[in-house]
Amino acid sequence: MFYMHMNAIIAMIGMVAVLMLTRKWANNKRILMIIFSLCFLLLFSQKLLVFYAAFTVINYAGFVYLCRTTLWRKATFIFAIAANVVGVFLGVRLFVMDIFHNPLFDAIIYLGLIYNVLKVIDAYYFAYFFGKEGQVPAIDYANYLLFIPTFTSGPILKFRDFMADSKKPYNVDAALFEDSVKRIILGLFKKIVVVTWMTSIFDQVLKQDLHTHQSLFLLIWFYALIYFDFSGYSDMAIGFGRLMGYTMPENFKRPLFSPSMTQFWRNWHATLGDFFRDHIFMFFSRTAPSRWVASSLSVLIMVLIGLWHGFTWLYFFYGLYHGIILAIENMFKITTVNKKKVSKTYFYFRCFVTQALVTFSVIIYSSNYETVLRIYKGLLHFTR
Repeated sequence: MFYMHMNAIIAMIGMVAVLMLTRKWANNKRILMIIFSLCFLLLFSQKLLVFYAAFTVINYAGFVYLCRTTLWRKATFIFAIAANVVGVFLGVRLFVMDIFHNPLFDAIIYLGLIYNVLKVIDAYYFAYFFGKEGQVPAIDYANYLLFIPTFTSGPILKFRDFMADSKKPYNVDAALFEDSVKRIILGLFKKIVVVTWMTSIFDQVLKQDLHTHQSLFLLIWFYALIYFDFSGYSDMAIGFGRLMGYTMPENFKRPLFSPSMTQFWRNWHATLGDFFRDHIFMFFSRTAPSRWVASSLSVLIMVLIGLWHGFTWLYFFYGLYHGIILAIENMFKITTVNKKKVSKTYFYFRCFVTQALVTFSVIIYSSNYETVLRIYKGLLHFTR
């Protein structure tokens, strides 16, 4: 992660300073950002730069072709997405699982790739549905894919929103500057101070013989740890992204106060949930779906989100677990709760139930079978 490298943070601060000093140049944001991104990747890893240069050129060529062609549009659209998902996304997971080996590739190549594949897919959707009107300059497409603040972490930027921002001149006023700097400091504090301290506590308790109270503590503690970790990265990405002149969507919208699992996934890593909902529903259901269709798609979306986090059975069952809960909420029409129309007791009870369901499953993010099984088994050990 770039945000854990002080040199990377200093480089982004320097880029913000350059943008502010050249704000009177109408195209400073578009031109300087691509130069900065390429130089950043070059200094980080020459192999990474070469890979992403090729990745960007190939996908831009596919994007332009899809915008212009009138023949086999749907087949081209499906092939372009499948090539990225199967060839890139699956390749990442097989490499991480130590199944795929090739001397041309190493771990550095896959840095940020699972985020950038989602951005490529969003661009192809835009090209497919807007045709010639959706074509954009190569420099803006490259800036979208190589945008450093969101290169390795969320929030996930929407293609149309980023292109709209690219047309606007760089404009960061005093209020936005102050808010963005505070956001970056908050993110650094979460990641460097809070997460480091919480991880050490988690590891200490995990070394003990686990019984019910220890396992409950670890489940709750790990949920909080993951929240500070993920939201910390998002805070820094949002802060730096806004300082560089682009609108950055919120990624964590008070998820602890979600009275249903449906609303939780609209508030927790919100841009990821929005991406899968938008693209899956758009592809499979052009009209308002029935409850059965919506429930089935909810399961499919959550399984995909689970596998996006990790190509393992742990993440598959994590996604299936959440998908089934979402489907049940959909079938029984309990996906939302209007706080103004119910009692506070009922609203907070629903929030508690939702958080309990999330807390039980979030330990999957540890990605360690042994850890997960030990904690779940510990829940059944009521006495010493």
